[in-house]
Amino acid sequence: MEYLIERLGHQGDGIAPGPFFAPLTLPGERISAVANGDRLSDIRIVEPSEHRVSPPCGHFKTCGGCQLMHGSDAFVAEWKQEVVARALSAQRIEAKMRPIATSPAQSRRRATFSARRTKKGAMAGFHGRASDVIIEIPDCKLLHPDLLALRPVAEALAREGASRKGALSVQITLSKDGADVFVTGGKPLDGPLEIALAQLAGAHGLARLVWEDDPIAMRAPPRQDFDGIDVVPPPGAFLQATDHGQATLIAAMKEAVEGADHIADLFAGCGTFALPLARGAEVHGVEGSRAMLTALDEGWRKAQGLKKVTTETRDLFRNPLLPDELNKFDALVIDPPRAGAEAQVTQIAKSDVAQIGFVSCNPVTFARDAATLIQAGYCLEWVQVVDQFRWSTHIELAARFTRRHM
Repeated sequence: MEYLIERLGHQGDGIAPGPFFAPLTLPGERISAVANGDRLSDIRIVEPSEHRVSPPCGHFKTCGGCQLMHGSDAFVAEWKQEVVARALSAQRIEAKMRPIATSPAQSRRRATFSARRTKKGAMAGFHGRASDVIIEIPDCKLLHPDLLALRPVAEALAREGASRKGALSVQITLSKDGADVFVTGGKPLDGPLEIALAQLAGAHGLARLVWEDDPIAMRAPPRQDFDGIDVVPPPGAFLQATDHGQATLIAAMKEAVEGADHIADLFAGCGTFALPLARGAEVHGVEGSRAMLTALDEGWRKAQGLKKVTTETRDLFRNPLLPDELNKFDALVIDPPRAGAEAQVTQIAKSDVAQIGFVSCNPVTFARDAATLIQAGYCLEWVQVVDQFRWSTHIELAARFTRRHM
């Protein structure tokens, strides 16, 4: 039976009337397919979209790491802009949309490989599309070449420490000092395994290797560069996915709070925004993870030319800053997780803070939180989509709010 793809869903599947969901299709395409519930399979493109391109990666059809590589760059950029615009429109919000900033191919500095022992040794890669099967990705177009070259480290770790029944999760992050490796899902650590892992870390020149919560080896503290300021994050800590994306977001936040002398950075992490902003203002970083704030504080103490940075460990979901606390600051930067920051934004809406720089990885929760601020008298000045998860459906954005003078 033939179907006409009308639009893309948030997961990147084409949607035909029904609705029926068809993976790896594009709006305007006519396809033949077999319906299985609301999913279409055995898909054949009868009339391709003008935006369809040949995927640059040979792993695309089997690997689940990318969802939109069959669409042109211009199409994907426009679609991501439209996703944000639709989320805002659902809250009756209009905003000035700045041009999208897209990270280059082969620029991802962190990847989490799945690694499994096999009869012949080990394999490492990403899970297949809608599958638990591990797909090896020796020619991945997403990862930085230096990161892709570290895939054999994940295989070696699996040979040493994976059980026959399960896969390791091996997070590898590029740093200024080498690979920072954090492993979960492996065998319980004992003496012989610890010795073997330490030898492996030395043989591969790893900057740091951590097994679950146990540090195994550290040749050098794995420093990350936050706009020229060195920070050593705790194992597995959140970081922006690409250097390009991080730089774009830092620049956006600098613009959003320009002129402020006292800034609160909420959900501050390890200081991605707090430390660069401290070149021109005193900054108070608030974050639920004590380990990340310790890294932020150490980075500040070792840096030169920064103004005062203070930190506060606090669960902003259960214990948000209240208006009298917020009113001590000229501006706020807020970068919540996907769930957004409903409780904290409710308190911000009651405050007198003049400027807000907002970073979000979920257009829907951002639009919800933006509506709360706008109803309280804030103006959404601009929104910029930052696509550092190239070829995926993941969307990040930066925005600036200012309080209207009543």
